[in-house]
Amino acid sequence: MAVWPDMLPHPPASRPRRWLYENSLSLVVTALVVLTLAGQFFTGWHDYNDELKQMDLATLTLGRYFQSGHFIEATFENWESEFLQMGLYVLLTAWLRQRGSSESKKLYEKEDVDQDPDPAKEDAPGPVKRGGWVRKLYQNSLSLAFFLLFLGAFYLHALGGAEVYNIEQAHEGEPLVTVGGYMQTSRFWFESFQNWQSEFLSIVSIVVLSIFLRQKGSPESKPVDASHAETGK
Repeated sequence: MAVWPDMLPHPPASRPRRWLYENSLSLVVTALVVLTLAGQFFTGWHDYNDELKQMDLATLTLGRYFQSGHFIEATFENWESEFLQMGLYVLLTAWLRQRGSSESKKLYEKEDVDQDPDPAKEDAPGPVKRGGWVRKLYQNSLSLAFFLLFLGAFYLHALGGAEVYNIEQAHEGEPLVTVGGYMQTSRFWFESFQNWQSEFLSIVSIVVLSIFLRQKGSPESKPVDASHAETGK
């Protein structure tokens, strides 16, 4: 009997159901982001208020905590590493290869993504048809977007971290620092490196494990009966 991944459903009759089906991946993952972010927010609120009590400082309401350096730092130091990971991965997979991995392009063959964009293609995006620097920018827009998001998150990580650091410094009677000053501390870079290394670990894990392991129905896996030496999907 066929299981769900094997079934090719017909397009739903109603427009709302069709929209839900066609966007189900992004909708489910977005819901997971919201749920886990809410969990981080509420547990972080309790945790930080416990820290403030230990320093004999006033605790924060939910609204104040949302604007606090503690929440901003905790959120964006993680987002920073995610955007860096994806930006680098997009570029690395364009240039590098891994024999046997489903995450790699073919070793010695050109693929569709290597072809020059065709402005005559009927459904080509506007920037492709426009040509020139606009097309050049567009054909690198995915990695550029991730790196811009990384820079924004990197700054907000430093901004939130500096606020928390200065509260601790003031409590200890130590001098305060600017955002730039906080970015020169080992604490800031420790927070960044511990997140970056975990993201790079996840990349090498999927690249290497996809050589030998399979997941039926997933586009991130090679076909179950593919040889370990087969490269690409």
